[in-house]
Amino acid sequence: MTLQFEVPDPEARRDRVEQVLARAAEAGIETVRLSFADQHGLLRGKTLPVDGLRAALDGGCPMTSTLLLKDTSHRTVFPVWTKDGGYDLPGLKGAGDIVMLPDPATFQVLPWAPTTGWLLCDLYLKDGTPLPFCTRSLLRRVLADMAAAGFTYRTGLELEFTVLKLDDPKLTHADAGHPPAPFGTSLTTRGYQYLTESRADELDPVFEIVRKTCAGLNLPLRSLEVEFGPSQVEATFHPQDGMATADATVLFRSAVKQALRREGYHATFMCRPALPEIFSNGWHVHQSLIAADGSNAFAVPDAPLSPAGYGFVAGLLERAAESCLMTTPTINGYKRYRPFVLAPDRILWGLDNKGAMLRVVGGAGDAATRIENRAPEPAANPYLCLAAQAASGLDGIRRGAVPPPPTEEPYAAGDLLPRTILQAIDAFAASDFYRRTFGDAFVDYLTVIKKAEVSRFFAEVTDWEQREYFEIY
Repeated sequence: MTLQFEVPDPEARRDRVEQVLARAAEAGIETVRLSFADQHGLLRGKTLPVDGLRAALDGGCPMTSTLLLKDTSHRTVFPVWTKDGGYDLPGLKGAGDIVMLPDPATFQVLPWAPTTGWLLCDLYLKDGTPLPFCTRSLLRRVLADMAAAGFTYRTGLELEFTVLKLDDPKLTHADAGHPPAPFGTSLTTRGYQYLTESRADELDPVFEIVRKTCAGLNLPLRSLEVEFGPSQVEATFHPQDGMATADATVLFRSAVKQALRREGYHATFMCRPALPEIFSNGWHVHQSLIAADGSNAFAVPDAPLSPAGYGFVAGLLERAAESCLMTTPTINGYKRYRPFVLAPDRILWGLDNKGAMLRVVGGAGDAATRIENRAPEPAANPYLCLAAQAASGLDGIRRGAVPPPPTEEPYAAGDLLPRTILQAIDAFAASDFYRRTFGDAFVDYLTVIKKAEVSRFFAEVTDWEQREYFEIY
């Protein structure tokens, strides 16, 4: 029996399903990967023979619910074998199944695996109702609220990442673990030679793989750039509306890692790899609002920002500490928040100032005026990151909030961003705003997962401790 799912525009969905089936037949697809973005923004899912595609599109595909209860080491952090499962959500007891429902609008043919199709899925309970812990569905709810206010949320993607040669995949039995040993790697370029043509030429084999992968996936790649650090690159994309940037982010990160791995490289979106001279990676989120008449709601002829733009800035600033767990969700990401390294360390905004957390790009009379948030890390779950941005910015507009004056000294004064993930967890858990916006269940759920991750970190003896104490005591 086919489930009845609560989906937006079911009639349009039926048409898209037929289009996907026709495209799959025309392309000679043999297998289809069904993927969903988990709480960490990592893609998980199943691979089906193509003859099971229609059934999955119509009735969904069962998926293990415990995948939503894991930290970044893939450990389940909730007591699933207890009576209540550690969380109050009917339908998820005893590690039972949930349902992945493919979104036919996301169908792709993978360029590095040409007989393989790919679909991004939303998550549902077995009764066909949306799963509250599905982060893609959470962003969809925030975007619907934005649309009800008369705006379309537009974002541009800039991701920094590190591409290294894969020298040792660490495949001995001793290297297996939970998590496993990190790969053995070497540089693809030496640094620091920011945006030099000679380094771009050295990286040309890497850039060609990335470019062809993006072209094959119809991702709106704008540029590939040599970044500041050794073997560090940046990919920028043309702006997109609504959900498209978040979908593009999870697909791009996964696709780049897979395509480059097949050619002997390791691409990492980790914020600050523990390798000599490697530079931190950031994610710069460019965002604007489009009004009902198609104009940029942030742009006016006689000021850097419109009243809506100032309200959006104020909302982002006021919620910055509470939002950090969604913009910077890893322990590692907080080691990037340092002064004078093209990264923010304070909750400030400025006019075209790359040291400030928020940078207003454009200005009076510029139809492309936008707000760039330089705080996020490239490992963030893009659905949570963008949901936090859109929700807090819209809240600032609705309240008519006014930001403080823009700074010209982004490292001189102002409230600091959280110094550690512990501070970020506490700020998120105590946030009345996110409890109203995302719900108590989601806030508590994410808090439990991140606290479990931190607890594992503090249970390990680090190299720092060994150097600090082993000799002197």
